[in-house]
Amino acid sequence: MRIPTIAELAAEGKQPEILFWVGCAGSYDDRAQKIMLAFAKILNEVGINFAILGNEEKCTGDPARRSGNEFVFQMTALQNIEILNAYEVKKIVAACPHCFNTLKNEYPELGGNYEVIHHTQLLQELIDTGRLRMKEGGAFKGKKITYHDSCYLGRGNNVYEAPRAILEALDSQLVELKRSRSNGLCCGAGGAQMFKEEEHGTHRVNAERVEDIVASGANVLAVNCPFCTIMLQDGLTGASKENEVMIYDLAELIVKHNEW
Repeated sequence: MRIPTIAELAAEGKQPEILFWVGCAGSYDDRAQKIMLAFAKILNEVGINFAILGNEEKCTGDPARRSGNEFVFQMTALQNIEILNAYEVKKIVAACPHCFNTLKNEYPELGGNYEVIHHTQLLQELIDTGRLRMKEGGAFKGKKITYHDSCYLGRGNNVYEAPRAILEALDSQLVELKRSRSNGLCCGAGGAQMFKEEEHGTHRVNAERVEDIVASGANVLAVNCPFCTIMLQDGLTGASKENEVMIYDLAELIVKHNEW
């Protein structure tokens, strides 16, 4: 798969339609890399002119700010903003709600003003406009699928319908979790918990969320966040349910449904 960097395009005097922000999980975690590749495959299939920063992309600074290190957040953010502004980036798509939230809501106060969308929002737009066509009777037609609302996409930015519209386009049967939408439960990775050991308690958050998922009776779990994917996969494995419930990002569901 050919994925150009924005520096390569700039050297040719070209500007991408969209900058794809990959994020730390998508760059370094083996499981999350598959999600980013699935999304890039969709962008290629529909003919969107996009690029990535590659080695010039740094962490957005989200974990630093959530864990209380404001200095590191601002230092990292300002470095990213300098690079983005140098390339005259106008529109960014992120497949991680943490990156999406930080770029969209927190970078403007430091001089980083961009149109930022989450990948599920772009996927819904492509389906609605007919640019992304779904195969008839694909791999998930009629399957019971449940969906986990990630914190920063759901409660943080009030994006609930785009992911569900994608599942509807798959002709699957959506089984809502008992705790969903604004009443959804965190996967356990929020607030920089992804990068540290959790505090002592009686129950792991991801284990409790997996109980909700298993109780739904669905055999496929749809997610929109690489952190959620990692945490909930660990929870399913810990509950010995990894062979009963398969977990996929919405971009992966589209690729598998269309058998690309």
